[in-house]
Amino acid sequence: MSVRPLRSHQKEVAAIVAAMAAGEAGDVRDILAAVTPGGGKSLLPVIAARALIGAGLCERVCWVVPRDSLRLQAEEAFADPAWRAALGHGLSVRAAENLPGDPCRGLEGYVTTYQGIAAAPDLHLAAFRAHRYLIVVDEVHHLPALGQGDVAGGHDTGSEFSAAWSAAIEPLLACAGARLLLSGTLERADGRRILWLPYRSSGGGGGRQEVDLAAPGWAVVGYSRARALAERAVLPVAFGALDGEAAWLGATPEGGGERPRLGPHRLRAVAPNESTRPALFTALRTGFAGALLRRSFEAARRLRAERRGLLGPGAVRGLGKLLVVAPDQVQARRYLDILRGWVPAAQAGSLALAVSDERGAHETLAAFRLTPEPSVLVTVAMAYEGLDAPEVAVVAALTHVRSRPWLEQMVARATRVDAHAGPYEKQRALVFHPDDPLFARFRWRMEREQGTRAKPPPPPRQARLALPEWLEEEMAEARERHGIVPLESNALALRLSTLRPGPDLAAGLAAAREPDPQGELLEAPSIAERRLRQRLAELVAAQAVEDQQAGGPALPVAPRGAGLFHAYNAAMKRALGGKARSEMGLAELEAALEWLGRNRLRDHLHLLEGDHRYGWAVRKRGEWRPPVGRPAALWGGGRKVAARAEEAPRRGAGPGRG
Repeated sequence: MSVRPLRSHQKEVAAIVAAMAAGEAGDVRDILAAVTPGGGKSLLPVIAARALIGAGLCERVCWVVPRDSLRLQAEEAFADPAWRAALGHGLSVRAAENLPGDPCRGLEGYVTTYQGIAAAPDLHLAAFRAHRYLIVVDEVHHLPALGQGDVAGGHDTGSEFSAAWSAAIEPLLACAGARLLLSGTLERADGRRILWLPYRSSGGGGGRQEVDLAAPGWAVVGYSRARALAERAVLPVAFGALDGEAAWLGATPEGGGERPRLGPHRLRAVAPNESTRPALFTALRTGFAGALLRRSFEAARRLRAERRGLLGPGAVRGLGKLLVVAPDQVQARRYLDILRGWVPAAQAGSLALAVSDERGAHETLAAFRLTPEPSVLVTVAMAYEGLDAPEVAVVAALTHVRSRPWLEQMVARATRVDAHAGPYEKQRALVFHPDDPLFARFRWRMEREQGTRAKPPPPPRQARLALPEWLEEEMAEARERHGIVPLESNALALRLSTLRPGPDLAAGLAAAREPDPQGELLEAPSIAERRLRQRLAELVAAQAVEDQQAGGPALPVAPRGAGLFHAYNAAMKRALGGKARSEMGLAELEAALEWLGRNRLRDHLHLLEGDHRYGWAVRKRGEWRPPVGRPAALWGGGRKVAARAEEAPRRGAGPGRG
């Protein structure tokens, strides 16, 4: 059984925890590992837990991940037989639910999510008070510092809403025996500080803050993309930039009349302008998307044929897979239909869809990671962060998101080295993307960080203009009346470029650290609002699924869970004052996320009484007793349920009896 040697950052973490275990690390109890996406963070918790639990400094490990789909991968990291033999450990962890009792269930640790802790903070805090824990927080940059009213640059954000995840996780950090914080990027798009990390003034004026890498009690380990490439921990990236033209209908003129036809406009331009985003929006929904998808599909097919010749005709692993990242679920399903038209009916199982509204999406993701089929996966955001699928070799970046951390994570899905695909020299990551100036800027910055000799993009001919409000509104699909209407687009030329480490790594890394506002890469408010609305929908769906799985007549089973999901949505809307998510601003959406992190929607179903659309919920609950100690009124059903709850002990009904 072969195992890869430890990378330099893994050796550094091993040395730090060994010193902590031997009492030679002074007061160090916090380790920050800033590892480039795809560089191998998942082994660090195993290394740290083995040393600290073995020495008695900690008794257990709790690994907190940002997505439910990553819990299985965390379990696999501890269960990997090759690493168990190489590191000589016998630790096991489990993916825990928020059920009463010990979350470890007799094992050495457990894995949970940000949402899981926020939904039951007392349960997790009790576990931490009972045992000395090593807490591992994965992708810690998702957690904003609490009570921090300034963003980078000293701008006041106004009224602050503390993040529910941070509020629930901070007490666990405070009472943990040791802390390992992991991140692929030590910055947040909103400029806020990151939870628990030490900060200092950057000295550049304006009150700008930066992570204090020399803070007492902290050990910091960095692993850049340049270093990972030098150690062959990640693959070089080849970008296929596809240019095109797009035309669309603009906004309705004031006073009425026909919408004007705009374009055709080229995607490729010297600098972003007012036509960049609507042209991209159109391209991803018309003919251009099919052309880029075709290029990606054919590249993946050629790669699989080449590797089959290299690995042998009977090879089933290591052939390379295609990941398609769509702008939304409607387009994801359209892309899947297009792909189905290019494969024989007998190979239909090679294509799969993983979106939040699709039943069995998490199982599909697991199959894509762990089995030869499916070899093509279409998704939106579920595979954005942390998906450990080394066989992904080609990415079709059909997304309009241009946030640098987001794009880095997406590209990293293809940069993992595949142990089944032959020599390192024969592997590379291939990313096809629209050739717009926003993506070009990201690609140039990525090249600069790798130390590649590259000329910076030419300076814009004029100052970049902020997008007008009407144009941002047009980008929101839900606003059909004011939204653009995509007409047509076509692909033009394909440019290929490969990012490899150059001869001036130090100079490249120094240049990458220079201040850069990245104005065009920051998340626009309209995009942030859509992201928060999607997050709310995911959390509501998660509660509906969890409660249905828990059973009980109070939570009736509706076809595919849709009925309960909509009932939960309605209950949340009423609990928050009757305002729809589509009407909320950023501050209100953040407040809704905080509220949802502290509340279970099943406790608010009584707000639906009297609404005929949800009468099924009241009828199904008619014969059910609420849990011991919980007022019947909170569970709905009115006086009838309350009376039966009071009479149940006299009738001899047991807890939970229907």
